[in-house]
Amino acid sequence: MVDETMTKEVVVGNPKERVPLPFGIYCSGCHYGSIVRIICEVLEELNLGDRAVGLAGVGCSFGSYNIFINIDFVSCPHGRAPAMATAMKRIYPENFVFTVQGDGDLGAIGLGCWMNAINRGELLSTVFLNNACYGTTGGQMAPTTLWGQKTTTSAQGRNPIGTGFPFHGAELAASMPAVAYSARVSLHTPKNYREAKKAVKAAFEKQAKGIGYGFVELLSACPTNWKMSPVECCQWIEDTMIKEYPLGVFKDVDKIPLPQDWR
Repeated sequence: MVDETMTKEVVVGNPKERVPLPFGIYCSGCHYGSIVRIICEVLEELNLGDRAVGLAGVGCSFGSYNIFINIDFVSCPHGRAPAMATAMKRIYPENFVFTVQGDGDLGAIGLGCWMNAINRGELLSTVFLNNACYGTTGGQMAPTTLWGQKTTTSAQGRNPIGTGFPFHGAELAASMPAVAYSARVSLHTPKNYREAKKAVKAAFEKQAKGIGYGFVELLSACPTNWKMSPVECCQWIEDTMIKEYPLGVFKDVDKIPLPQDWR
């Protein structure tokens, strides 16, 4: 017999900004789908969806985040998301403007645009996707590729001679005076997923409250180009990647310091 007095309450479901489409565009085990959900949840919790504008860089974020998140979204020329975001924020300062960029997009061809944006102290937010390779174009060596890591353009492993050091976006952002928040998180365990969401929310709040630039670097698995199973990828992040890219909050301030004689 059915108890007609019983009521039901939704405990968990899709955020309202999440477009109800399957994540078929992503490779099995890729963490980008989880990042999409985190962004959608944070936009809903901060009530930013109606005035949010996202800008995706070239790579696995290009053509995917703008499909799965039901806000105004722009696919940008390679590396130029911070420049386009700057224009949008200055023309429409009431909007919440953020970029989603991969390691090649932000750390290689787009490094100049990003560095200038954080040096100027643009009131923006950035979600930086670090999967230690170029995902879309064939798994080439990226600025974030670890020393010794094999890619299609470093078949013997990345050599420190002539290729530079692995790119540390979170630490670099934290060193800039006009950045209000910078953190590095991961998605390879449920606990880390929860910490990642906290970091994205904190970064978005810095812009929403008018404080300053918010930046979050997310370590993300790339099973196809790492030549690993999804489970192996998560273990590699834990055992190897985090040694090069330690997790944590590198900067969190509620006021950007200005010169004392500034008028």
